Amino acid sequence: MPIIAKMRAMRIFMVTSMLAILCCAGAIARAPLRTAASSEYVLNARGVGAADEVYWSVQTSGIDTNLRGVSATDDPDSAGEHIVVWACGSNGVILFSSDLGKTWKRLHVAGGDALDFRSLVALDAKTAFVMSSGEGEKSRIYKTTDGGENWKLEYTDTRKAFFLDALVCNAECYALSDPIDGKFVLVRSQNGENWKELPGDGMPVALPGEGAFAASGTALAIDNDRGMYFGTGGGKTARVFHSPNFGKTWTATETPIASGNASSGIFSIVSTPSAVIAVGGDYKDPKRPDRVAAYSQDQGKTWSLSAQQPGGYRSAVVALYGSMLAVGPSGEDISDDFGVRWKHMDSLDLNAAFVLDIYNGWAVGANGTIARLVNHMQYQIRNDSRPHDSALASATSTE
Repeated sequence: MPIIAKMRAMRIFMVTSMLAILCCAGAIARAPLRTAASSEYVLNARGVGAADEVYWSVQTSGIDTNLRGVSATDDPDSAGEHIVVWACGSNGVILFSSDLGKTWKRLHVAGGDALDFRSLVALDAKTAFVMSSGEGEKSRIYKTTDGGENWKLEYTDTRKAFFLDALVCNAECYALSDPIDGKFVLVRSQNGENWKELPGDGMPVALPGEGAFAASGTALAIDNDRGMYFGTGGGKTARVFHSPNFGKTWTATETPIASGNASSGIFSIVSTPSAVIAVGGDYKDPKRPDRVAAYSQDQGKTWSLSAQQPGGYRSAVVALYGSMLAVGPSGEDISDDFGVRWKHMDSLDLNAAFVLDIYNGWAVGANGTIARLVNHMQYQIRNDSRPHDSALASATSTE
């Protein structure tokens, strides 16, 4: 089955009556409330009762790894509801759950126990891609078609400057590398196989020291209208590159996000029908809430700083219907106006997040933390840029 067919098989719940509540109530939450269980972090929605809650429930932690990527999918070929969740991180860790995260199975890539996996895209219950980051051949893309029992090496490169930062799939899959010979590199699959480097003729020249970040594997985003975006850092300015034609031609635009050193810039970007949102900051100064988030309402042509910033460096941003969620080491933030204003939630140390549908979302972070988004309110939650839009070190960075 083609990748796009598998992706489109994922549920998208349309809850018309609750959309009205979102429009009237402003969608999300004034402040976090911690429940009696220390592992649950509650976000109360305006205009609804206290029992109508959305919160993170920690499913596992204490694993000796830093989890960086997460993805989930349902299986349209199975009887009833069958959702699988995948997570990945350092020390070659790949985790798999077929019971909504109640139990997790450790998967192994042959010869990959030392790899640093930063991005994962699940296509169905059996098929997924995982991407590792590192210099040259340490950057790899693997594929499984049997639920993670076996992994096939799909792509790597021996050039030292080759450094994969992000992986995303739509009708095809794309991966972003730091610049080689002065230009960022994009590789593309064909029918989910046969990865090849795209011609760089239409790619602008990179600035001195400029690279992408692989903190969450989400420095690259793709929308459903042939558009692609990726964010950069490490140079004198943080830029967003935009292609309207799946990578054939590109433009690069400066943003006001923190820049000027190897540890600052854009770490994650997401494209929605209403806006393009970028988050980042300086990972060496994670609590500094200065120039962390920006948004564009004209497909990346111009950028504005968020009027109310997140609470510090943010490594990932995902779209929720009517709202945005940013996560990072000092907590998470919610925006109900597509990145114009953010409300800080002092919560978990998270690196990446993925939202599947109205009932199902997960986030991962330090010390093997995996948290599930529990939605008692039952309004629609959707990644507006689905399929997976789902970036920690550049060639100039040591994180």
